[in-house]
This record gives sequence, structure tokens and C-alpha cells, in this order.
Amino acid sequence: MRHSLIAAAILLAPAGLASCGPLQSSATKVDDRTYKIEGPGVPGGVEAPNRRLASRLCPGGYRVIDSLRFKRDPDEGTFTNWVIRCL
Repeated sequence: MRHSLIAAAILLAPAGLASCGPLQSSATKVDDRTYKIEGPGVPGGVEAPNRRLASRLCPGGYRVIDSLRFKRDPDEGTFTNWVIRCL
């Protein structure tokens, strides 16, 4: 009995951790140094996922050209989309 509970916990742990993964943004390239970043729905509309991706895309720095915040549904988080240009 005890061994079956331990085995079940070991098998279900990766599934539980995958569902609690970090929220990530996605980016598409607009032109040579310009990217459009689409952020995930985050409670409170924090911009950390967009900042992390922008720092990876533009290690020399970036400037936010356009920012759009919206909610698709009142029960969801706030989505933040950016257009950035690498310096």
C-alpha cells in the first residue's frame, strides 16, 4: 500500500509541475531590429514575461515603441503586447 502511494506520487509529480510552469511571452520579427511581443494573460498585467523575452532578443538594450494592454474576459488576466526596437 505504501509503495503504491509513493509510486503514484513519483508518476504524478512531473504532470503537476508542468501545469505550474512559468508564463512565457512569444515574439515575431517585424523587421531587422523590431519585434512584436505577445504576453500571456497575467493577473494585474505585470510585464515581467515581456521584459525577460525582450532582454533575450536584444542583449544590447531595447526601447518599447508601442504597448497595448487588454482583457479578453473579466475572469482572465491582463494581456500586454509590445512592439520593441533593439538598440
